[in-house]
Amino acid sequence: MTNSPKSSESVVIERTFDAPLAVIWSMWTDPVHFKAWYGPTGASIPVAEMDVKVGGTRHICMEMQTPNGPMRMWFTGEYVDVVANRRLVFTESMADEDGNPVSPTTMGMPASHPVTTEVRVELEDIDGKTRMVLTHIGIPSDSPGAAGWVIAFDKLAAYIDRAGR
Repeated sequence: MTNSPKSSESVVIERTFDAPLAVIWSMWTDPVHFKAWYGPTGASIPVAEMDVKVGGTRHICMEMQTPNGPMRMWFTGEYVDVVANRRLVFTESMADEDGNPVSPTTMGMPASHPVTTEVRVELEDIDGKTRMVLTHIGIPSDSPGAAGWVIAFDKLAAYIDRAGR
């Protein structure tokens, strides 16, 4: 098991949303909005506790239906860089219900999966739209997690459209 993310294994996704910086920022930092778009299709987010400040913690629960019934995955982390409407950096670890990090292998991940990964979200205004670059360090670009981000950002775009920005 690897304890820290490998910079050579990362997902980088660039996307432009038809919404101002403040809207996209709130999608990442307001639990109500975050619950509405985060995760792959079919996932719900029953818990999103986010203390968005340097040193603040996050505790997220993603629930999905499986052939064996509902499955819950918990994540925890700490905000390490917060610049409103510009940059959000946080660590992420799989966790138990109480927010204690757990080994990724207990969640069916390969032994090479790091215990802690890092997520960087960088935002830039482009003529009233928002260019977002997400870098998730510690997961390979061909992993299910990478595909999950793409699906989540499609959900985010649809959510913004429904909300009328």
